[in-house]
Amino acid sequence: MTARARSTDPAPVTAAAHHGGGLRDFYEDPAVPVASGAARTLRQARMLAAALGPATGGARTVLDIGCGDGTAARAAAPLLAGHRVVGVDWSQDALRRARTRVPYTVRGELTGGGLPFARESADAVLFSEVVEHLVDPDGALDEIRRVLRPGGHLMLSTPNLAAWYNRGLLLAGVQPVFSEVSLRAVHGRPGREVVGHLRLYTARALREFVAASGFEVVRLAGAPFHGVPRPLRPLDRLACAVPSLSSILLLHARRT
Repeated sequence: MTARARSTDPAPVTAAAHHGGGLRDFYEDPAVPVASGAARTLRQARMLAAALGPATGGARTVLDIGCGDGTAARAAAPLLAGHRVVGVDWSQDALRRARTRVPYTVRGELTGGGLPFARESADAVLFSEVVEHLVDPDGALDEIRRVLRPGGHLMLSTPNLAAWYNRGLLLAGVQPVFSEVSLRAVHGRPGREVVGHLRLYTARALREFVAASGFEVVRLAGAPFHGVPRPLRPLDRLACAVPSLSSILLLHARRT
């Protein structure tokens, strides 16, 4: 992983309500990264803008669940002009920063009492680099499905366990990039930054998981990872042509 200001990970909307204060304290720590990767942000925003269409037919409500510091929502705003983007996060520290970038922000969790939105009240959900932090991803997608209107769009992104370089690292007996065995330090893999990943997905696993949660998968695409060493970045961009090898998985699904 790379320096804090360039992390892929927003602070997740929820960590582990059943695990005491450890994970909650971790995600409320101002030192935990909350900014997002620009390449992933723009690719995902283009996918969402194409799905929603122009706002001439009326503004749509987009929930950016796990908005972090709002950097991703601000970068996507020109592509979603006319639509209403609401930043949602569990971390008070992240929301404090997001309010300088996002017109509407709400504190909310995917566990416990659920999100503070009515059933079928949103047209789209951005769920960027959050699912890998969750203890209960099944419950999270159930809650997202609850707030989405029928046919509503889910734009989910997450690191790829089977990224091209992770396949080589595993063959060499090295812990894959993005995976973590501790919240205190990095062990056994490249990088120095701990961001709290609990789960990782391959392209196949992500498709099956989302489909089993009541969504129709429309498209799976790839995005590069800014933490790849500069000499290898051209290869990382090429790998995006084959999503199962890409660094970041971008999935577009619709609520059935």
